[in-house]
Amino acid sequence: MKEVDALGLSCPMPLMLTKKALEENPGEILVHVDSGTAKQNVVGLLSDYGFTVSVEQTGEEYRIKGMRA
Repeated sequence: MKEVDALGLSCPMPLMLTKKALEENPGEILVHVDSGTAKQNVVGLLSDYGFTVSVEQTGEEYRIKGMRA
């Protein structure tokens, strides 16, 4: 599983880091963000890449997990 820590980063950095991680063609990816906008953007990107996406929220942190369908 590829993991991306984008906590504390504002857009477009979480999106750029996620896109870079996707270039390695992982079967699963876990992205950590702490803003609603970053969450929406990363979820959209993973969906566009054909991932099944789930989101867990703990306090201010969103854990976005993507698995290849």
